[in-house]
Amino acid sequence: MSKFMEWVDARFPATKMWEDHLAKYYAPKNFNFLYFFGSLALLVLVNQIITGVWLTMSFEPSAEGAFASVEYIMRDVEYGWILRYLHSTGASAFFVVVYLHMFRGLLYGSYQKPRELVWIFGMMIYLALMAEAFMGYLLPWGQMSYWGAQVIISLFGAIPVIGNDLTEWIRGDYLISGITLNRFFALHVIALPIVILGLVVLHILALHEVGSNNPKGVDIKKLKDENGIPLDGIPFHPYYTVKDIVGVVVFLFVFCAVVFFFPEMGGYFLEKPNFEAANALKTPEHIAPVWYFTPFYAILRAVPDKLLGVIAMGAAIAVLFVLPWLDRSPVKAMRYKGWLSKIWLLVFCVSFVILGVLGVLSPTPGRTLLSQICTALYFAYFIFMPFYTRMEKTKPVPERVDG
Repeated sequence: MSKFMEWVDARFPATKMWEDHLAKYYAPKNFNFLYFFGSLALLVLVNQIITGVWLTMSFEPSAEGAFASVEYIMRDVEYGWILRYLHSTGASAFFVVVYLHMFRGLLYGSYQKPRELVWIFGMMIYLALMAEAFMGYLLPWGQMSYWGAQVIISLFGAIPVIGNDLTEWIRGDYLISGITLNRFFALHVIALPIVILGLVVLHILALHEVGSNNPKGVDIKKLKDENGIPLDGIPFHPYYTVKDIVGVVVFLFVFCAVVFFFPEMGGYFLEKPNFEAANALKTPEHIAPVWYFTPFYAILRAVPDKLLGVIAMGAAIAVLFVLPWLDRSPVKAMRYKGWLSKIWLLVFCVSFVILGVLGVLSPTPGRTLLSQICTALYFAYFIFMPFYTRMEKTKPVPERVDG
């Protein structure tokens, strides 16, 4: 085996990659359970790719056959039902772990210097995931797929001058048709997965170049022994690879429980109108996107003007990219920041959750007002961040992670 590895290493840096990114990559020894979600996101990505490949073998990307092929997968393909549910539940699980992964970054300041690029690559993954989920949303060719895509694509028509032409270009036709389904299928199955995989590699490479953050925000590279090994670091393998197995097992218990007992999750994971074939002449009673888009959909609806609503929705995502330059705090971890940062993070998270709930519900004057208030608080978190992070009193950060 050693001779074989010598032969491989002479031609490909397999051992070097293993050592640089696992066996000799030293991570802080004080990781907590919130650090499970990065590896869980990778696990769900693998699930989505594998199940997606198997589903494409029986899926027909045409307006005439898409809905029937999904029914064929569910009823006639051996174990097709579980592949479909693993994929549909996996889509929601992906956003659950990604949102918790992002929350961990906000809580511990993992976007601050020198990890700006790690955050940027992570946000690009999030943006690509949203596009990937939206493209896949159309493929079952059910009522909500058709009309949800109709609403979202029509938003591009609000852009001055080029809006109508851009909308027609995205659809590939004068209305949503089989051409739209075909191009979304190509993007969902080929183009966007390649982009996501590339961004994941860049995200991990950037992380391993600057090192992992930790709940205390202490830079473990400052204190090293005579061999250059961080005093507060431990090899990622075997310590964290074994620890991650615990997180994977717990996650799989919950994930499989949903797949086998609640795959539709009351209409939040698989909407009830989507069990009816797309009909351009019949509009669903209430059109709303899947739950992981609803916070931004609520922001869109909170603004009366269509163009300004689209701008607000885009800005809600774009502002996350500049977060590393908005936070002026000298410390990273929330435990050492002042009370203003803690209150604003709580307000931001509560506003985001409320917007998510409101995005699912049909609009009323009261709900619209609440959406407007939460939208204002969402943006206020970022607008005022340079001021409250600079003016608040912070606690001293220990030199060691166990200090």
